[in-house]
Amino acid sequence: MRGRASRNVVTGAAGKCSPQDSSMNATGVRMVTRSRSRGPGAGPRGGGEKAAPLWRGEAAAEGKKSPSPSRHRRKTQKLNVAYDREEEDTKPPRAPSWEPRDWRQQLLNIRTMRSGKDAPVDWLGVEHCYDSDAPPKVRRYQVLLSLMLSSQTKDQVTAGAMQRLRARGLTVDSILQTDDSTLGTLIYPVGFWRSKVKYIKQTSAILQQRYGGDIPDSVAELVALPGVGPKMAHLAMAVAWGTVSGIAVDTHVHRIANRLGWTKTATNSPEKTRAALEEWLPRCGRVGAGRAPLSQPPLLTPPLHLHRELWGEINGLLVGFGQQTCLPVHPRCQGCLNRTLCPAARGL
Repeated sequence: MRGRASRNVVTGAAGKCSPQDSSMNATGVRMVTRSRSRGPGAGPRGGGEKAAPLWRGEAAAEGKKSPSPSRHRRKTQKLNVAYDREEEDTKPPRAPSWEPRDWRQQLLNIRTMRSGKDAPVDWLGVEHCYDSDAPPKVRRYQVLLSLMLSSQTKDQVTAGAMQRLRARGLTVDSILQTDDSTLGTLIYPVGFWRSKVKYIKQTSAILQQRYGGDIPDSVAELVALPGVGPKMAHLAMAVAWGTVSGIAVDTHVHRIANRLGWTKTATNSPEKTRAALEEWLPRCGRVGAGRAPLSQPPLLTPPLHLHRELWGEINGLLVGFGQQTCLPVHPRCQGCLNRTLCPAARGL
């Protein structure tokens, strides 16, 4: 009498898509072995797994007395092994309904133009404004403060203000003990410095009362702080917590994305640009000329220079490009490698 089919499931963990991860990213597979060694009366497997359905003809034999083992020797059954991809873990990502036609080549060209890493953001950006010798909690607070100061302010001015603040010992307590007039003098001439004095004091008080002097570790909590917007929150998550939570879009990224045609329709605010970019730009993957982007890593991790966290890369890449080449007024299109690919440069 043939028994019920049994299944043994072996599942491999799907690899995490991260540019820093150099380990093998194995796609999960399920190995199904079919055996007829169990009798039809066997109950469900341990762990709550339901018994497998009967094979053809077994329903009629259900309940009948098994023949004597001495008279009918059980034949050794051949194991049928099949490999099937785990449906949930390895389901290929859904392709975006729209994406810019030349974005891969445009991105590679911008990387080439930015390979020198000599824009102001590369040596005066938020990653360079905090005290690397301070305790982790203080460093994170300084990252958030530099982001609050950077709004509508050039990197050179923000860096100068942060240097003056750090010279006095930049912590939550020191800011709360500084009077508004002195704080204003220290951060001047950042844009909207009077409003920022108020926001910095309010935010510092909240951090002391609710977070023990640390900063929140989620975008939702960060944007709830006075004077903290979405761009600052995503950059704080990336720099302070090492987590890419979304694309940080400032005026440079907003302007360049629209000029390159990276939004399906023209957007009129950085937040709308962020939403439009995240609709189609792969979170991470390989990008090459004529090669489709990979939003999920292949079985073997590609070289690190090909495997990038695109959402985390795009801000610094485009900000520096906007500071040097794609200027707000009189962009230097003649020296841009994308001059034949950019709709704005071609007057489209």
